[in-house]
Amino acid sequence: METVTALIVAAGSGTRMGAETPKQYRLLAGKPLLRHAVEALIAHPRISGVRVVIGNGQENEAAQALAGLDVGGLITGGAERADSVRAGLDAIGEGVVLVHDAARPFCPPEVVDRLLDALAKADGAVPVLPVADTLAKGDSELRGTVNRAQILRVQTPQAFHLEDLRYAYEEAGSSAPTDESTVMQQAGLKVATVAGDESLHKLTSPRDWERAEMMLAARMVSRSGTGFDVHAFDGPGPLIMGGITIDHPQGLAGHSDADVVLHAITDALLGAAALGDIGQHFPPSDPRWKGAASDRFLVHAAELIGNRGGIIDHVDCTVICEAPKVGPHRAAIQARVADILGLALHAVSIKATTTEQLGFTGRREGIAASAIATIRLPA
Repeated sequence: METVTALIVAAGSGTRMGAETPKQYRLLAGKPLLRHAVEALIAHPRISGVRVVIGNGQENEAAQALAGLDVGGLITGGAERADSVRAGLDAIGEGVVLVHDAARPFCPPEVVDRLLDALAKADGAVPVLPVADTLAKGDSELRGTVNRAQILRVQTPQAFHLEDLRYAYEEAGSSAPTDESTVMQQAGLKVATVAGDESLHKLTSPRDWERAEMMLAARMVSRSGTGFDVHAFDGPGPLIMGGITIDHPQGLAGHSDADVVLHAITDALLGAAALGDIGQHFPPSDPRWKGAASDRFLVHAAELIGNRGGIIDHVDCTVICEAPKVGPHRAAIQARVADILGLALHAVSIKATTTEQLGFTGRREGIAASAIATIRLPA
């Protein structure tokens, strides 16, 4: 069986999206666009490995976007797409290559199967879709129509025998077109077509991005989780609450920094994703977490959800205590939680109440916090 390598080209600047960050590193449903494209191919049983071509200077963004994925060493591309593809081909051994755009985050596995099957009788294969709209010539007025029967929309990934694609680029020299199938045809090689898929649409505009978000949303289910935490007052202040330091005569007792708010929100997120509780991930018996800042726990919960393709929609936390007064610190806590989770301010709610001097909080023996989190996970 031939080795099949997926080569994802992610070296562009993405300027047409109107953002400073190249589009391949922008978040789509909480995950970088590039990661979506890689994960769609790395999971296919017939693909031996995935390699990624990035732009010069994009090493840090790519490393963060692909953390935990086995993509080998990153390949630095060139100024033009053809230069980037050539660099990728030079880094791959023999066999079959699937050249794919990072801007196409969704690749159905059946398209890959059709492409690989088609290579048995062709030098290359591409996924295509028919043109549904009427095609016409003209400018300010129509000047005739074009027969659409032989017009096709060409997508990626495009599959080739490696030696054939290398030969085609050698023949093309410095004037290679931006589309690999065109390079192959100019070299006189046969490129077969297979049925493409609408989900392979390339994201080039803000409207494309909105459509992709809606596609993902339709595949996800909403889930909620609750969290509750209590810490007793012990020792001198200040105390840590909601990731900020609050001037208070007493601190809170705990193995970590005893941040009752972040602990409750962390448990709510873990519960929403059915990932256990904070004690399972950060046992109080483990000396590594003695005095640890609780934002580490919250970041960990958010990363676990993100790694499953999830999105955090909203968190709400109620602090239960007689003192200190939460009101003067509410905005700062809200901003800190939003910053830790990478959420907008309106996605974080911080409230406070008392127990009318009843119970341990009413006796000013400690602080409690109750939280609820709403997330979305792939169905």
